[in-house]
Amino acid sequence: MFLSLPVGTWVGLLGTPLLIAAGQVLFKLTSTSAGDFSMRGLLQLAFNPLLLAALALYGFGTLVWIYVLKSVPLTIAYSFMGLTFCFVPLLAQIFLGEAVTLRYAVGAVLIVAGMIAINA
Repeated sequence: MFLSLPVGTWVGLLGTPLLIAAGQVLFKLTSTSAGDFSMRGLLQLAFNPLLLAALALYGFGTLVWIYVLKSVPLTIAYSFMGLTFCFVPLLAQIFLGEAVTLRYAVGAVLIVAGMIAINA
């Protein structure tokens, strides 16, 4: 059953965690220009293009996720959200220059192994 899912469902199962991870990187980039926690700082933050892009990615990812859930039970689909923990460090390395360690690689392998166990 699971391997016979439509291509669009697979794109959503893999794409939603990727959209969420990209949003996290944009949130981090937004944080570098965030001012103080005042009314003025909050107003500037509210109109920050990076923040708006991150929120748009999160919103779009949520819409995609809703359509994925039409095809897949939540208990199975939600395991794919674990991929967010794999994608964020990779994107952080690419866009922020953060280090990816051996511990990260081991953790990512364990996450994928857990997904396989859940969905087998």
